[in-house]
Amino acid sequence: MEEEQQWIQEVLAGNKQGYAYIINKYKNQLYATILRMTKNPQDAQDLVQEAFIKIYEQLGKYDGKGSFSSWLYRVAFNHCMDEFRKKSYQMRRVEINEELMEDSKHPEVIFLKKEKSRQLERLISTLPDDERMIILLRYVNELCYDEISELVEVPVSTVRNKLHRAKKKMRETVKREGGYFYEVSNDR
Repeated sequence: MEEEQQWIQEVLAGNKQGYAYIINKYKNQLYATILRMTKNPQDAQDLVQEAFIKIYEQLGKYDGKGSFSSWLYRVAFNHCMDEFRKKSYQMRRVEINEELMEDSKHPEVIFLKKEKSRQLERLISTLPDDERMIILLRYVNELCYDEISELVEVPVSTVRNKLHRAKKKMRETVKREGGYFYEVSNDR
């Protein structure tokens, strides 16, 4: 955290190369979240680049209250939502190639894991934007309830309710249509 603050201060003092540290630290998680929102790798890359430009431009507004990662995600999230509204963004389904799972190289195991992953991606993509974002922030980016609450600017109780509703909808869809369902743990 202190190292992060040091980099922020260097960037604000004019060391633009220091911003590479911040980008490298957050680019993969931010890309993964935005890719799951857009379902389009090119759109996700564009939005990540635009988000990092916004973050750079607004870096002076970070006041040190709360975690930097929450602030960064809020700026990126707000940028994406603005773009979605501007363009009446339509979610498009594309196949996300996952790395082969590490446990087993047996073809049936690999196939089943890929099927479960596809099912989960499809289930998440059917959720309303606000619930989908909260699910992704919680289980992909591993943010705590307080960080999500701060990021999306709703009370912690609303975050918990939206997570509960989203998981319930996903379970009901699986029961109705059949298939796999990853039970997302409640202990995080």
